[in-house]
Amino acid sequence: MWRNRQRGYLAGRATLAQADGRKTMTLPRQLVAAPPRSGMCCRSMTGEMGMSNEEFPHVGQSRQSSVMLDLKLAKVLSKSTKITPMATNGKSAAAEAQPEATTGNPSHRYLSTRGEDSGFTFEQAVLKGLASDGGLFIPEAIPAAAGWQAWKDLSFADLAYEVLSLYISPDEIPPADLRDIVRRSYATFRHADTTPLVHLEGSHYLLELFHGPTFAFKDVALQFVGNLFEYFLVRKNEGKTGKDRHHLTVVGATSGDTGSAAIYGLRGKKDVSVFIMFPTGRVSPVQEAQMTTVLDANVHNLSVGGTFDDCQDHLKALFADPDTNAALNLGAVNSINWSRILAQIVYYFHAYFSLAKQSPGFTLGDKVRFVVPTGNFGDILAGYFAQRMGLPVDKLVIATNENDILDRFWKTGTYEKHASPDVASDKDAATAPAVGADPSGVKETLSPAMDILVSSNFERLLWFLAYEFAATAGMDDEWNKRQAGQEVAGWLRSLKEAGSFGPVYQDVLAAAQRDFESERVTDAETLDTIAAFYRRVGHVLDPHTAVGAAATQRSVARAVPAGIPHISLSTAHPAKFSGAVEKALARETGFDFAAQVLPEEFVGLETRERRVATVENDWRKVREHVKAQVEKELAEQQ
Repeated sequence: MWRNRQRGYLAGRATLAQADGRKTMTLPRQLVAAPPRSGMCCRSMTGEMGMSNEEFPHVGQSRQSSVMLDLKLAKVLSKSTKITPMATNGKSAAAEAQPEATTGNPSHRYLSTRGEDSGFTFEQAVLKGLASDGGLFIPEAIPAAAGWQAWKDLSFADLAYEVLSLYISPDEIPPADLRDIVRRSYATFRHADTTPLVHLEGSHYLLELFHGPTFAFKDVALQFVGNLFEYFLVRKNEGKTGKDRHHLTVVGATSGDTGSAAIYGLRGKKDVSVFIMFPTGRVSPVQEAQMTTVLDANVHNLSVGGTFDDCQDHLKALFADPDTNAALNLGAVNSINWSRILAQIVYYFHAYFSLAKQSPGFTLGDKVRFVVPTGNFGDILAGYFAQRMGLPVDKLVIATNENDILDRFWKTGTYEKHASPDVASDKDAATAPAVGADPSGVKETLSPAMDILVSSNFERLLWFLAYEFAATAGMDDEWNKRQAGQEVAGWLRSLKEAGSFGPVYQDVLAAAQRDFESERVTDAETLDTIAAFYRRVGHVLDPHTAVGAAATQRSVARAVPAGIPHISLSTAHPAKFSGAVEKALARETGFDFAAQVLPEEFVGLETRERRVATVENDWRKVREHVKAQVEKELAEQQ
């Protein structure tokens, strides 16, 4: 496989020390393409380690062979040396004060994608939201769903319990408590199946995820997350009063649906304040009304000038600021919070079982493709976890709008905010970069929840890709995890400083392409898709769902074997995006938006009283506003 490397190197840099008479070292490896190194450095290193050139006959030869040499070197060193564990947060293991998970099950323990935080419990990962090194929490191992076929007849809530139990230690949340949290979370949904599967045409099925309180897929996770926060806080505050009580300040950034779903999940809950930032003028009127008409005392909406990416950057800056964390006890509801991803895994299994019940020719064990409208990469990442757990998924298809950073990565191996000149000159509508974008690079589209440049959850997939690549060196698992964290930290540092990273190694890109495909859908294609499905099957799609439906049609045309079932995810009710829907269907005879689309819950929403604060596009201004409001809220509770 090493012959497939296009360019780059597996760094053989070693740091040597003496400990108890044994040689110790750290071997950081770089997976991003870089100039190949000569064999001279390797010859020097083998001599320093007392190894003969007979063990490494290619030393000093071609640059291509130096890659293989470094792999051999890593394997030999792993046999003759002790690899020093990496201290968390830059501290020695003895000095590290962070409580660690005591469970022996690695699927119940959590680490950071950037390598400096590990050994966290599920509760710590959920309440912290973001690791102190800026990374995202992931389980130390993805559990296998042994005997998943036995779940086929379970209700959504019972299925959720089975999936969640694989990631949550019963010592943290006893089974009876977890069942109760799940039951209460999905009792708020309007449909008996919670996330029903609808047949559109041929091999194309639609997974409706908008039957929760705010008519968006975010409800599936955030109803659970809200109850989870409440459970942990009640337990922390048992017997405490006044200032001794633990108060959680939940801060979120939204491109539309996360905000209202988070608010509906946390409104009125004790010991929680929730602050939602949204980009001024960049969410739909219904989305803004859903957020700002909630007047509960613990709910605060912040209209921030700029883009969703700006709001997301402010969110990360708040979590990275030690003083803010200490003063406010920050918690996250964005999909940077692991519990969001965890809850979304459930509906991939549920959709698969629903398909088996609906399609006579489909049996358990057959493969399916999922097509996911994708912005921040959380929704489709949940599908990746389901696949890794054992669900028979042929491909996960990423469907982006004209903000196509993900589509470009899957086609080129380079992740860059602004398309490079060679891509920018491409006249193919399927790969051309977004035009009409603002200075930040984000283009306003008809699917605003996907108007994102930096997809936060992509970092989690990058870790697994880097970990898989590191494992080819033949070192131990601890070393592989450490190297994956270092690589992700390097990639994200490059993204922050240079606006891009890559191209990544061919093997890393090949691993991504093995499990995923990608499609880019323009606004014009989105409108055409909404109109075409209305004419053919009488189904009204919201613009985000239409992006997924358009991508599905392309995937159906190329999929092998032909006829493989495709499930595209319907992420929002069409009434939330009336502008796009009415534009697409304006010429359709007999179409009546109010009669055919508008739910009664939305009638009169725009006339209700609102509460929203306007805040400058500066994370420090956001911090001061949040601090002031929390202090005021707590004072009023005394």
